[in-house]
Amino acid sequence: MIKVWTDAAEAGLLDRFDARGSAFVYQTSAPPLRAVSVTMPVRVPSYNMSFGLLPIFEMNLPEGVLRERLRLAFAKATGTFDDFDLLGIVGRSQVGRIRYTGAQEDLQEDVPFQSVDEILEKRRGGELFRYLLDKFAAFSGISGVQPKILVRDEGTSVPLSKADRRLSQSYRGATHIVKFWEQHEYPQLAANEFFCLKVAEQCGLDVPPCRLAEDGLALVIDRFDLRPDGTYRGFEDFCVLNARRTDQKYSGSYETSIMKRFTQFASTSSVGEDLERLFTLIAINCAIRNGDAHLKNFGIVYDDVQGNARLAPIYDLVTTSVYLPKDSMALTLNGFTNWPTAKELQRLGETRMGGSPARVREILINVADAMEAVATQLRAYINDHPEFEDVGKRMLAQWEQGMATSLRP
Repeated sequence: MIKVWTDAAEAGLLDRFDARGSAFVYQTSAPPLRAVSVTMPVRVPSYNMSFGLLPIFEMNLPEGVLRERLRLAFAKATGTFDDFDLLGIVGRSQVGRIRYTGAQEDLQEDVPFQSVDEILEKRRGGELFRYLLDKFAAFSGISGVQPKILVRDEGTSVPLSKADRRLSQSYRGATHIVKFWEQHEYPQLAANEFFCLKVAEQCGLDVPPCRLAEDGLALVIDRFDLRPDGTYRGFEDFCVLNARRTDQKYSGSYETSIMKRFTQFASTSSVGEDLERLFTLIAINCAIRNGDAHLKNFGIVYDDVQGNARLAPIYDLVTTSVYLPKDSMALTLNGFTNWPTAKELQRLGETRMGGSPARVREILINVADAMEAVATQLRAYINDHPEFEDVGKRMLAQWEQGMATSLRP
């Protein structure tokens, strides 16, 4: 049995249900603000799932390399290793406001310290990757197939530096996300993502501070859910909002599963602004040729589970077609996953964003301008980093093709 905490207070208990499912029940005294998700208000009856974990509890489970590393480390002790076991291991340190402990345990994150500057400056290659994976795997409640971990370095955290004072001067939670890449499978993935995020930033979208390691082996990103006082904002991805499991993250459309679904949870006062940002993000994904813009790579954030929800800051942007030349969109648009034309994006902006034809065209032009500005930075990086030349030139080619097809009439 696992105890579930929201905003550092006990919310309820999560247990196995039947042979392969799970069940969650709120404490009888839990107030409405203890809700674990905008999709799961506090109630007396339990929430049951016949297979696996409920989406909000599955949301941050590691995938790929990190999950396998944890399975090898803990399967012998647990006897089995399913999602419930994995949540019990990484549950004390998660993205968002939810934490997990044993049924009789108190909440304590206590993530080890790791200098971010050391990660950015050291040139230990695979040795550094293995060291950090061994040290932080059990503290990394963060989803994704790409290897990523959570580390703590309060001194370099932009959110914490903005606070006049913190609720706790002995803050011990994670402050940064560190992403690595498999050199033989996805070469230069960290630099790839760095420049894709710069496109979003150039478009005026909210992008967390990020830094690329000197040798290009890692990307370090400030947590966007960490508030200056050391507490956490709520975060939920669109798998949760669509009541889908992680293995269904490629199921749905940008029209309904992303844009329409967002309006059902968004802040009324800022829904127009956020819909424009969401449309801009979809256009960027199409133009940079990111075939991994699935349900888990969009999210909402909020300070109060019953209050206003906003579009989450931007994360996980990559030109995937560099590695998969025949890649296509992760979700459908107009019923297809083919890269859309500018006309199709124009229609999406007018019908789902509610923008005027002139405003939609302006957004697409702004995305193209942003890509061209960042392309100049990318070329300069190629000149200084010959090892990036092959991937960098292919990125530029994919961007040019993406702009010609999806942004320019």
